[in-house]
Amino acid sequence: MGKCLSLIIFLSSSLLLVLQTLHVVNAVRCYGSSFNGNSSYTQNRQKLFSTLPNKVVTNGGFYNASLGQSPNRVYALVLCARGYDQQACSSCVEKFTQNTQTSCLNRIDSYIWGGDDDEQVSCLVRSSNQSFFGNLELKPPVRYPCPDSIEPSKNLSLFLQQWDATVNRTLEAATKAETSSVLKYYSAVEAEFTEFPNVYMLMQCTPDITSQDCKQCLGDCVTYYRKDNPGRCGGMASFPSCFFRWDLYPFHGAFDNVTRVPAPPRPQVQEKESTLTNKKGRSIGYGEVIAIIVVLTFIYLLVFIGVIKVYARRGKLINVGSAEFSDSEDQFMLRFDLGVVLMATNNFSSENTLGQGGFGTVYKGTLVNGNEIAVKRLTRGSGQGDIEFKNEVSLLTRLQHRNLVKLLGFCIEGDEEILVYEFVPNSSLDHFIFDEEKRRLLTWEVRFRIIEGIARGLVYLHEDSQLKIIHRDLKASNILLDAEMNPKVADFGTARLFNTDETQAETRRIAGTRGYMAPEYLNQGQISAKSDVYSFGVMLLEMISGERNNSFEGEGLAVFAWKRWIEGRPEIVIDHFLVETPSNEIIKLIQIGLLCVQENATKRPTMSSVIVWLGSETIPIPTPKAPAFTINQYQSEDGTMSMSEVFTELSCR
Repeated sequence: MGKCLSLIIFLSSSLLLVLQTLHVVNAVRCYGSSFNGNSSYTQNRQKLFSTLPNKVVTNGGFYNASLGQSPNRVYALVLCARGYDQQACSSCVEKFTQNTQTSCLNRIDSYIWGGDDDEQVSCLVRSSNQSFFGNLELKPPVRYPCPDSIEPSKNLSLFLQQWDATVNRTLEAATKAETSSVLKYYSAVEAEFTEFPNVYMLMQCTPDITSQDCKQCLGDCVTYYRKDNPGRCGGMASFPSCFFRWDLYPFHGAFDNVTRVPAPPRPQVQEKESTLTNKKGRSIGYGEVIAIIVVLTFIYLLVFIGVIKVYARRGKLINVGSAEFSDSEDQFMLRFDLGVVLMATNNFSSENTLGQGGFGTVYKGTLVNGNEIAVKRLTRGSGQGDIEFKNEVSLLTRLQHRNLVKLLGFCIEGDEEILVYEFVPNSSLDHFIFDEEKRRLLTWEVRFRIIEGIARGLVYLHEDSQLKIIHRDLKASNILLDAEMNPKVADFGTARLFNTDETQAETRRIAGTRGYMAPEYLNQGQISAKSDVYSFGVMLLEMISGERNNSFEGEGLAVFAWKRWIEGRPEIVIDHFLVETPSNEIIKLIQIGLLCVQENATKRPTMSSVIVWLGSETIPIPTPKAPAFTINQYQSEDGTMSMSEVFTELSCR
């Protein structure tokens, strides 16, 4: 009883010390390059910061924006903890923006996580002159441990054991992304401890990163906090992308409605540690235990070797219809049983239908382990799509990139041919960009990130992968969006494999979608990486305008954009939802789009050049010429004129 009383007195004094450090916890971290305090950057930051307290509330607790022109352009991100009070959230952001401007008067980069407990909210304010949206940032770190430790007694090991269990529970809950919530990476836990007061723990990541990045960030954050600080009585640690705090009392108002977690059972300590006991009560010596372990290990090893041999034989030759895929690259493809696929999709229930493709239907499925999948079921028994099926299995087994959809496996039983992919929750790009309501969600920052992601996926296909792949059917419906709106190029059924030194080929089998096919491919069957560049250019213009290419009857979007370009009115092409975005930034991408749809394939840029232009404000971009046209003649008052004559006429006006 006396020990418990002394522990309570000790923890109470520690609590007072923690309360005294709260103002230190909210210190701003200033870093990066220095600048003149009276510069345009300061003015842009001040102007942008003034809008953030209201914007974060009206946008659900998370908001990112930018203002100004490079190199004085300011990017900002603000975030409140889930369950925030609107007034408290706005006040927290306003306070932190003021602290940042005062403390980081001459520094470009800054961030501050935290909040005052009496305001019952925590928030983040971050700024830079470089776009950081969607990037995991683990530097610089901030750490504020409580200055005192939990009583350094024999109970410390028990405390740390239960503390680690609480960390794991909180981290697991925080990284289960809830796509329905803007503040998706968040967890607050109150845990009972066996011989100590309850522990309160909070973890949060910025919602623009992936769940895997969030898990890494929080894990590194806890590791950084624990370094040289075992058994402290509370504290916090943060990186620009995540925040971790724990204490012996509820803080930031995060624990009003939290579920309480009971203490784990205290481990029983054996008095005799030299023996174990079997079911009959006979003591077993360690020599016998070691012998049992050796035998079991040997048995498991034999089973493991057998499994490897079976899969090795299966992996060396995968039969798909009449084709054979050699696994010379030592790749392994999982073959699904039809029963597993039927169970996952509820017998291909119409309620699970995600969409209809050119060669079959796509369904959502859930495996017995809870993992979600997308299942493409080719049209049964028709033979249609056989080539596409074999092509996709052959290629995607050897392609791995964050901007390419991942093929998990396939199934062939009877007349069923099925492909199993990772499930991408936000469907395809066309469901957003061509929908008047959903398009509102595609801010310019999100659209730019999608455009850049598609470009990076194509650079990988054309230049960086072990294979050289031409997609041949690039369009918005073949771009899938994950939970964080990152793009993934999909549908490789019509893709063409090139030799590494091959630059161009010809085919009599024209595959793709009219309006997105390059003229030399559509008319002469000539295939090259520049065929995909053309398709990318059309899709880029669709992303900017919010209009389908075929909405411009007779001429197409590329021609419409070119007319506005030579008239000096390219802003007419821009989607009305992007009116608040600096038009010169979007016009640069219109210029890139027009370069990609040049009629002469040699005049089109490579995708690696596109990536360079997207990431630079200073590298000059060539002036585009007339694009390839979707009609051959343009009717004038005097009769007919060729399209080149029309644009020569327009250019001279």
